[in-house]
Amino acid sequence: MNCKVYFNNSCNICKFEIDHYKKITKNIDWIDISSDGSAKKDTKVSAKNLLRRLHVKKKDIIYQGVDAFIELWSEIPRYRFLANIVKKPIIYHLAWCLYEIFALFLFYKNKNQLNKLERLK
Repeated sequence: MNCKVYFNNSCNICKFEIDHYKKITKNIDWIDISSDGSAKKDTKVSAKNLLRRLHVKKKDIIYQGVDAFIELWSEIPRYRFLANIVKKPIIYHLAWCLYEIFALFLFYKNKNQLNKLERLK
């Protein structure tokens, strides 16, 4: 696979969105951080950071947060337009701020998973 997406399948909101993407694309490798211990080793990202943001790995580069969404959307034909819009400087900064606020909310909502993720090998 050209693109790996590291997501939290235990988070209802994350699962809902990722399930949508899974239905419309086949060229992405989906890695559930809540059950796959290889995510920490593969990304060299802490369990806390994996839980805190979406991560995408393309060509051995790890993207997180809004940048991860841009890379994900660029892999899905019907969402490429959105990747191109969010790349624009003013929109990017606004999207980054909104994402960080929303991601922090989801992190605290799912924080009880952190101990489990830290123990995964």
